[in-house]
Amino acid sequence: MPFPSAAPPARAEADPRPDLDLDGTTIPELVDLMETGALTAVELTRAYLDRIATVDRQVRSVLFVNPEALDQAAESDRRRAGGQALGPLDGIPVLVKDNIDTRGLGTTAGSRALCVPPSDDAELVGRLRAAGAVVLGKTNMSEWGNFRSAWATSGWSGVGGQTNNPHVLDRNPCGSSSGSGAAVAASLAQVAVGTETNGSIVCPSGQAGVVGFKPTHGRISGDGIVPISTRQDTAGPVARHVVDAAILMSVMEGRGVDYAAALASDPLRGARVGVWRRAGHDAEADRVVEEAVDVLRRHGATVVEVDLPHQGRIEAIGLPALVAEFKHDLEAYLATRPGVPRTVRELIEFNEADPVELSRFGQDLFFEAAKAPPITDPTYVDQRRTAVDLARRSIDEVIEAHRLDVVMAPTNGPAWRTDYAGDPAGLGSSTPAAVSGYPNVTVPAGFAGPLPIGVSFMAGHGADVTVLRFAAAFERAAPVRRAPAYLPTLP
Repeated sequence: MPFPSAAPPARAEADPRPDLDLDGTTIPELVDLMETGALTAVELTRAYLDRIATVDRQVRSVLFVNPEALDQAAESDRRRAGGQALGPLDGIPVLVKDNIDTRGLGTTAGSRALCVPPSDDAELVGRLRAAGAVVLGKTNMSEWGNFRSAWATSGWSGVGGQTNNPHVLDRNPCGSSSGSGAAVAASLAQVAVGTETNGSIVCPSGQAGVVGFKPTHGRISGDGIVPISTRQDTAGPVARHVVDAAILMSVMEGRGVDYAAALASDPLRGARVGVWRRAGHDAEADRVVEEAVDVLRRHGATVVEVDLPHQGRIEAIGLPALVAEFKHDLEAYLATRPGVPRTVRELIEFNEADPVELSRFGQDLFFEAAKAPPITDPTYVDQRRTAVDLARRSIDEVIEAHRLDVVMAPTNGPAWRTDYAGDPAGLGSSTPAAVSGYPNVTVPAGFAGPLPIGVSFMAGHGADVTVLRFAAAFERAAPVRRAPAYLPTLP
């Protein structure tokens, strides 16, 4: 099969609805419009297809458009007309990161080596289809989840090239769910699915100025997802509104939990929020965090200054553990995909022979993975066990000691210029929740000029509803998100 084109798709056949505020409208509002007959799923899908065909020429976040999208939307309209709508996601266009198996539609993990699409859906894609969602297409990503080279540039893949930050186009979208974050910010779909090993949902969401939720590990099935580490990876929702992220989360999890229903109450008054400032990395981020602290206090929360310990040790032993897991888990996944390389060594050889793959950066992590020990190795076992234990303690002990409901921290600093010299070691706070497997959600909190900065809310194991409630309350208290301006560069 030839490589699918990463060029923007053809313009939608019919004119979109000019009266639709795609940026500001939530899924519940769209459902109300469709229930009253003021909007159809076909009209909504066409509106998003039109934006992909036009706006995405600048952003380059969508790899493949589903040729069946309008047919899926028409089926949704027929169900609704017959009083048989499948729920709040029925007829809602969703983009899916291109490391998630979607039958007949991409799933390259950004690599030209995975040119044969899978024949089956990942379990979470099956849940989207069963809920009536319109699978609109697949989003670009940092190739192999940013795990091919320590000098990789976020948002670049051999299949899709470079995704741009829609707020300032020469700035980086972060990764690895680069396309999902940028596409949602640019209103190219109502919601998108991302995946995270460490920061790959929250960082691109923070830099795009949208909501990104990394749930407790294991809440969403990892079946059919190209892995880095099945012990740490998880899919999660990306959205412009917390309520939309909650609705998508309920469907992807598939356990009957109504996350959106829990958002109505206000948890801020009387709450105790730990603030892990990560101060000194970026003055603009420090300012946004201080403004967020003021918001919490004005709405009745008690703010407690905290520091999460053990971070240096977690990072030092976490990476070699991931390298071992990557080799084991990726090769197990590749065995499910006919017509593609079977081992990390074969991927290295493919890249060396390909004219595109090594054009921007190398594959040093692949070389490390090829010689990594098996996951039965005692050193690896101790690294993974210790990293998880320290990450959990870094959150649990601070929450217990200060009687906290959640911990808030800056998600990101202002996006850096994309220059293919490797991503800078910038501000971030994702590691404790990522390695522990605990929930973490980012929500827009402010701007450094035109560049968004988010804050994250994290808590202990299974506290998914709690962190979403705090994110929703913060969103209501500080509605700072705005649509991107697509500036070519900073003034």
